[in-house]
Amino acid sequence: MTLTETSQQPQPPRRPLRVLAAMSGGVDSAVAAARAAEAGHDVTGVHLALSANPQSFRTGARGCCTIEDSRDARRAADVIGIPFYVWDLAERFREDVVEDFVAEYEAGRTPNPCLRCNEKIKFAALLDKALALGFDAVVTGHYAKVTVGEDGSRELHRASDMAKDQSYVLGVLDDRQLAHAMFPLGDTVTTKEEIRAEAERRGLAVAKKPDSHDICFIADGDTQGFLADRLGKAEGDIVDESGAVLGTHEGAYGYTIGQRKGLRIGTPAPDGKPRYVLDISPVNNTVTVGPAAALDVTGLTAIRPRWCGAAPTAPGTYTAQLRAHGGETEVRAELIDGAELRVSFTEPVRGVAPGQAIVLYDGTRVVGSATIATTQRATAGV
Repeated sequence: MTLTETSQQPQPPRRPLRVLAAMSGGVDSAVAAARAAEAGHDVTGVHLALSANPQSFRTGARGCCTIEDSRDARRAADVIGIPFYVWDLAERFREDVVEDFVAEYEAGRTPNPCLRCNEKIKFAALLDKALALGFDAVVTGHYAKVTVGEDGSRELHRASDMAKDQSYVLGVLDDRQLAHAMFPLGDTVTTKEEIRAEAERRGLAVAKKPDSHDICFIADGDTQGFLADRLGKAEGDIVDESGAVLGTHEGAYGYTIGQRKGLRIGTPAPDGKPRYVLDISPVNNTVTVGPAAALDVTGLTAIRPRWCGAAPTAPGTYTAQLRAHGGETEVRAELIDGAELRVSFTEPVRGVAPGQAIVLYDGTRVVGSATIATTQRATAGV
């Protein structure tokens, strides 16, 4: 059963809303807050303090959780003319995002902390607190759209500009969360330079601030070093598909499926071609490497499904996205007993890692997401 793409368009609000704008200190969230205020909503800005020691997070303009970022957010709120607060969610962030991140790598999986932050922090802890205080919705600077049907039902869609679409990291939102989410940038079909130009016209000092990159809670961008500090060094073998030892590592948690660089293998492959990480086994602390072709995946199973609306009731054909900045691929998906998603790919895809999220789309509509648990390789025995 193939679902059809919705033709519903966003409906204008019937009344001004009391909304809480999550302001990271970057240009997108500042412009989103400004647009919400310009639309007539009663907007309050809030910056989330996500570290008990903010100076341990990235300094400068590369992150989204530093002291400098909170100051940038406050200055933007002053220019917009809205109240502004800093809320301390450091303990919740540590438990739900940072500790989850470490535990997933320790188990040999590859997590997406931004997706987990949206699920557990921005649209759970933050939203719950906002609703308890009488706010109607949370505003963020994500590039995505929420459409409202005649019956009041809501759907999450890709942004109008696919180049900036961020619906993948929002695929964990359920009906309740969508009902209280606003993304003022979702209909923007402009370049980032035009968003910056709008910020400059509005007098926002963050207009020229660089975008954040990497993982906000890893100060120097060294993920392997961050994990080693928390999990300790644990030497193990790097082996080929036959089990022959090619080298050693200092912790299997420091690798991810599809990785090519940093393998430190002294023995070249017989065909002279690069090797890639094929498997990570925490049980025996072994990293298996092999040729690129061995990364081809024909299917997967995924757990903990979350649906942006009703769950599918029958097998269906969708497109799927497997990485935050990845492309789409056609899949056949079936929900088993409401708890496990079984997916087969029309064409093999490469470098799929357990722990990543798979997000299903019907046209531009986000159907839902799940966490990849296992993969089926095209090459037998891999």
